[in-house]
This record gives sequence, C-alpha cells and structure tokens, in this order.
Amino acid sequence: MSEVKGDTLTHIDAEGHARMVDVSEKAVTTREARAEAYITMLPETLAMIVDGTHKKGDVFAVARIAGIQAAKRCSDIIPLCHPLMLSSVKVELVPELDSNQVRIETICRLSGQTGVEMEALTAASAAALTLYDMCKAVDKGMVIHTVRLLEKKGGKSGHWKV
Repeated sequence: MSEVKGDTLTHIDAEGHARMVDVSEKAVTTREARAEAYITMLPETLAMIVDGTHKKGDVFAVARIAGIQAAKRCSDIIPLCHPLMLSSVKVELVPELDSNQVRIETICRLSGQTGVEMEALTAASAAALTLYDMCKAVDKGMVIHTVRLLEKKGGKSGHWKV
C-alpha cells in the first residue's frame, strides 16, 4: 500500500504511475520492526517437529534460515521496497502445544533512511511457508494465519505498537 502524506500517495507519481519513494533526504536513524505469523497443524505434526523425528531433519532450523534469507531479499519480492542493509534479523519459532500451532516472531533492525516493517513481515511469512513446505507430506491441512506487524520503532513517525 502507498504511504499517504497529506492527501498524496508517495508510491504514485503525478501521472498515477508506481514509483519507489525517494528517501535520500530522510535522516539515518535506528529502525526496528517486529512481526508475527502462526501456522496451525495436526497435533501429530507438531509433535514430530518438536521431538525432532521429522524425516526432513530440523524443521525449525530450516524455517529460521528461510525467514532470515527472506528478510534479506525482501526488495526482490516486494516491488517498491528499498534494498536494505539489515544489521540484524531474528526469527523465533515457538511451539504452542495446547493450540497445535507454531508462533513465529521476527525482529529486523538497521540504521537507515527507511523502515523495516516489510522485511519483518516477509521473514515471518517465509518461515511459515517453509514450515508448511517441509511438513505438507504429512499434513496438507495446515493453516498459516495472523501475519501482522506487532511493533515498529524509529524514523520520523516514531514508535508504533499493536
């Protein structure tokens, strides 16, 4: 979605064409974003992941790497995102046995001229998709849900939290 400044969309030029926002005049500040995603699955599937008995190996390790890689490549996936020099990407995968799901939380951080919300969201999404991919042979009914931004810090707009 385009950012709105006053009554103008910043990702749309005067002729209505899409464009990448010019951030060259923005101050370099420390910026951070947290996002989450969930994937619900059969209890047997979650147990296999937690117990480490999945035939594909350490599912959480692969999903964590996928999330980190996705954050780093966000501008290749989301057309108008700036390529960013991330200083930190964290991907936490927490099994929630009582609800047969995995909670994925990501944190992206940098010192730069634009935010890292899309990188955090992309990391959470890719980690969830990787869990699905690695487990689909045993559980095709998994559901990825509640992908959302939890918090952002830094920049002119300051601190925002759910």
